[in-house]
Amino acid sequence: MTEPERRTTKRFRMLLRMLPAEFRGDFGPEMEQVFVEQREEAACEGGKVGIWRLWWETVKGIFTTAPREHLSMLRQDSIFALRMMRKNLGFTIAAIIVLGLGIGANTAIFSVVNAVLLKPLPYQHGERLLMMRQATPSTGLMGRNVSVPELMDYRRQNRSLDAIVEYHNMQFILLGRAEPEQVETGVISWNFFDIFGVKPLVGRNFVPDDEKPGAPAVLLLSYEYWLRSFGGDPTVVGKVFRMNDKPHTVIGVLPPFPQYPQENDLYMPTVACPFRSSAHMIGNRQMRMVRMFGRMKPQTKPGEAAADLSAVASSMVHEFPNDYPDGADLKVDVTPLKAELTRDAKPTMLFLLAAAGFVLLIACANVANLNLARMVRRERELGVRTAMGANRIRLFRQLLTESALLALFGGALGLLLATSGMQLLSAYVVRFTPRAREVHIDLTVLLFALGIALFVSILTGTAPAVARRENLITTLKEGGTQATLGSARGRLRSALIVAQVAVSFLLLIGADLTVRSLINLQHVDPGFHPENVLTIQFSLDFSRYTTNEKILAFWDPLLQKVQAVPGVTSVAVAGVFPLDKSPALNNQFDIEGQQGNDSGKPVAELNVISPGYLQVLGIPLLGGRDFDAHDRPESTKVAIITQSTAQRHWHKQDPVGRRISFDNGKTWTQIIAVIGDVHEHGLDLPANDLIYLPLSQYPQNGPALMARTQGDPMAVARAVVQRLYEVDPNQPAGRIQSLEQYRADSIAAPRLTANLLGLFALLALAIAAAGIGGVMALAVSQRTHEIGVRMAIGARPAEIVRMILSQGMGLALVGVIIGVAAAFALTSAVKSFLFGVTPNDPATFLAVAAVLAAAALAACYLPARRAAKVDPLRALRTE
Repeated sequence: MTEPERRTTKRFRMLLRMLPAEFRGDFGPEMEQVFVEQREEAACEGGKVGIWRLWWETVKGIFTTAPREHLSMLRQDSIFALRMMRKNLGFTIAAIIVLGLGIGANTAIFSVVNAVLLKPLPYQHGERLLMMRQATPSTGLMGRNVSVPELMDYRRQNRSLDAIVEYHNMQFILLGRAEPEQVETGVISWNFFDIFGVKPLVGRNFVPDDEKPGAPAVLLLSYEYWLRSFGGDPTVVGKVFRMNDKPHTVIGVLPPFPQYPQENDLYMPTVACPFRSSAHMIGNRQMRMVRMFGRMKPQTKPGEAAADLSAVASSMVHEFPNDYPDGADLKVDVTPLKAELTRDAKPTMLFLLAAAGFVLLIACANVANLNLARMVRRERELGVRTAMGANRIRLFRQLLTESALLALFGGALGLLLATSGMQLLSAYVVRFTPRAREVHIDLTVLLFALGIALFVSILTGTAPAVARRENLITTLKEGGTQATLGSARGRLRSALIVAQVAVSFLLLIGADLTVRSLINLQHVDPGFHPENVLTIQFSLDFSRYTTNEKILAFWDPLLQKVQAVPGVTSVAVAGVFPLDKSPALNNQFDIEGQQGNDSGKPVAELNVISPGYLQVLGIPLLGGRDFDAHDRPESTKVAIITQSTAQRHWHKQDPVGRRISFDNGKTWTQIIAVIGDVHEHGLDLPANDLIYLPLSQYPQNGPALMARTQGDPMAVARAVVQRLYEVDPNQPAGRIQSLEQYRADSIAAPRLTANLLGLFALLALAIAAAGIGGVMALAVSQRTHEIGVRMAIGARPAEIVRMILSQGMGLALVGVIIGVAAAFALTSAVKSFLFGVTPNDPATFLAVAAVLAAAALAACYLPARRAAKVDPLRALRTE
């Protein structure tokens, strides 16, 4: 026997003497011979294999091992892993729950990101579709619609698009059913759905003949309206309904698809719309009411299309100078339709995906720590397997198999959690994009969940392999429950705890900032009182209410009847009301006695209201008088302006009694009052310049009825509708909703974002606190003998508590410091989601640090208290 073999035999017999008696029977002469033959390669040198070598050898083994042998080995490893999981049921359940929460959060958010941001548009040639808007940068007018003559010029003169279609939305009254119905109607080019590649589910699409002057009026129903109003009855195709004072035939039903830019009940060709087909609209280059969509020719880039269309715009300015401001730099901005549909959703979705990713990292770190804790108790088992000839690569495969099974079980739980949250997420996403209906669990999401599970298994399975003890003799000597933590493993566990605390700090900072922003939004004074206000939107039948006298003859008796409804305290009519998301009607105006500045004439938003509007909304009258019955069409034109409008354009002068003009001085309107500012379009938006005009002087077909009530406004809604039918049985009510609900809807998106982020942050905090508590509990159990010695030589329980607390709080402090540094670098990414609070708000940082410190203290206190109760005599006997 050679000298190396003698040393190896001696080592084997020494190891055999260290083993418990129950293990020694498994090691006979044959095993001694195997051990001698393998010598130090498996038992000693294997411990020096680096982690990258472990991975390389493991992956290489998978591809070089015979499939049958590989499957057999995988089956053995899996059976053993399941046995160990059943034996350590508490660890298994905890790990699966933690991983399930992390994987579930990521899978749910990814399903949204995949449907909204990653998947191609559900349109044919969706990558070639464009949204096009006119802009005049020199005047600050961006994102403008186009007129019909401009649309025709773009169609004829462009060279980069193979089709340009138009769209605008109207509200019409559909007659011919049990009750009249107000319907949202999209007015489109005949080939609108052709360029989108949308084919009817039932019936036919529009054809060129449908857009010829004098063609019979036809309709396409949207899928949602078809189900809601006709119960999905296919026989509706061919039925005739009356609308716009003429019959309209239903020719088809559209399939479900993302409707943009608005959800419509039905669609009609442009010739069927009395406004779009009027001679005034067709011939007036300044009547810009339609939106343009286009499809690029193959191989064309959006930039090329923008340059081409902008050249057409420049030629229009040169050819028709009277229709454009002097020196107008008219251009066309183009946006790929996919980017247009996801513009509002993209920042929020990516932000939430990053937050969910942080939760997953914390979950991985926690499970890796649980694995490390379990490894302490498995040292002797792994040492015995090593002594029997298993090299480190073989053990690494076993540990990886166990973590992979845990991750797969966690992934299954996460997939279940993600599926259960699909409806909630879809309701959330619909506030940002019309692609919400595409959110579901599909093959891509399943593969993502599987990939996440594999990623988790790699992270959680690698940590124990990296930290495994390399000294086989020490392993077999110590083993058991009193095995020491080891410096390398201790450092790794501490690093994982620090990472959990740091990432938790980031999530808590983001959650706290968004919650404070939400609170700030809720405390914004909107300039009106939304409580107990009922709103009913109308669209009068223009075929019957053709003159101002007829319009006023409808509103006057209706207001009187609604005012008499029990429970109604005041009533009014408004062209638009706060937070209803109606497009603003902006108009330039001249101020008597003032010259326009270099930037041009002042611009303000116009709104038409009836007397009583200020009382219904509780808007304060700061000076002057309200509109009243004396403000008739034949009277002097009058207007009311807001406080910010007065301050911006009249500075310190009193504007009451001054005059403005909307038609270059041809007629003048006298300002009779100044009222408080109103946040018309959002609580997070500043109050804009606003001018109110009386309904009696500017009658409208589509204003809204508003009534302040003594109690729940929805309780009187039916009575108000009955009064409407008394005035006109063929006039339907549109959307009926309380103003308070409009206010709640206006902040629904930030509220849901704050709730989701807060949920992720609390989840991360709980996992991190549990991780700190677990580390401290393990440290106490492993230092029982040391604690007993300390107490035997005079250490008091309070000193033991301080020692344990200082260890845990030290890790938490390091994590907080790292989290603060990372937060200062990353919180600017959430700036666009904030309102009334800065990303680096000191109060937020202090509050989050205090919460984390309290959670860490609570997590450390229980193990510390347990350590203080250690009996020194029992602790010393455990050695």
